[in-house]
Amino acid sequence: MWALTALLLLATLEKPILSLHPPWTTIFKGERVTLRCDGYHPLLLELRPINTLWYLGHLLLPSHKKSIEVQTPGVYRCQTRGAPVSDPIHLSVSNDWLILQVPYAAVFEGEPLVMRCRGWYDKVVYKLHYYHDDQAVRYFHSSANYTVLQARASDSGRYQCSGTMRIPVESAPMFSSKVAVTVKELFQAPVLRVMGPQGARGAAHGGVVLRCETRLHPQKRDTPLQFAFYKYSRAVRRFDWDAEYTVPEPEVEELESYWCEAATATRSVRKRSPWLQLPGRGSPLDLASTTAPAPRAAALEPGNKPLSFRKPPVSRSVPSVTSVPNTTSAGLQFPAGGAPSAGPPACAPPIILEQSARALKPDVDLLLREMQLLKGLLSRVVLELKEPQALPELRGTAGTPTSHFAASPGTPETTPVES
Repeated sequence: MWALTALLLLATLEKPILSLHPPWTTIFKGERVTLRCDGYHPLLLELRPINTLWYLGHLLLPSHKKSIEVQTPGVYRCQTRGAPVSDPIHLSVSNDWLILQVPYAAVFEGEPLVMRCRGWYDKVVYKLHYYHDDQAVRYFHSSANYTVLQARASDSGRYQCSGTMRIPVESAPMFSSKVAVTVKELFQAPVLRVMGPQGARGAAHGGVVLRCETRLHPQKRDTPLQFAFYKYSRAVRRFDWDAEYTVPEPEVEELESYWCEAATATRSVRKRSPWLQLPGRGSPLDLASTTAPAPRAAALEPGNKPLSFRKPPVSRSVPSVTSVPNTTSAGLQFPAGGAPSAGPPACAPPIILEQSARALKPDVDLLLREMQLLKGLLSRVVLELKEPQALPELRGTAGTPTSHFAASPGTPETTPVES
């Protein structure tokens, strides 16, 4: 009893499958096609059993059979007992001389796409052209189907055909109506991820487990896929049914060079993933423990060796102040073994630059004080040239600035000069 109840509940989740025979969505006026509804039909004893319900738009049709014949245009659906309504089929009826017939069912990547350009009641079409988005893609001398063996997403678009017919003599070129065709994605492009240490089967062996993840279309969820893994352009594991690959421990540091590929068993559809993006801090897998240790931040003393960078060094000259003796040599102390090679500005160690700035500050103050003394002496010389009568007075005081200039640097005393 419980098994029967579970079976009934499972059946309620599945939609019935509605099919069309022949499998073309456009027919000529007066033609008939067959619709078939395949789904779960319970075996119940009823006086008037009702197994299938048919809908044309929102109108309930009187038939309750498993298949019906129709010739009226519109949107058809069916429903079986205890199941939801099926996916729709849109039937078109044309009165043109030329029609383009495309499949009623969805076309997925890798599947063949077949189209038929058909003349009025199967008259032969000559000088036949097929068009995709207003661009001619195929020519036939007479009636023939246009087939794309392995459809791609780029094959989606609006199709049309043109040709001539002998009615009774050859007519002018005639064009069919445009028909929209959509090629659905079979599965998404894969993404290569790093498995956590708890869910990784190869973590116990010291390696890192990579998983190639993708998602199939709900209508194609039973399609088997195979996976391959690559390091740069070299295949480290060719196509297999396993979606996981264990990176050996010596190669863990190069995880960013891996990518994977997912494909169908026949290789009709193949999609590759982006390069592996390493997880950030706080992720389930801390790559700091599996990669090379990060350099520790340490204060750079003048005696320590300079940091080394991967980028080539760029020569850069350091300006020196020649008017102040022993200022640059005292401010910039290079370690033994030669001057450090200067890299790009963004890579320069900030500690060395701060020490250089602090060392240069007192030398600049000394230079400013000496320039002020020199300015005072020049002003006295100009005053002597303008007023010679003041020469004896100035000579008597000339020793003061001279002796002050020869003394050790300090704050100069300014003597007002009367003009």
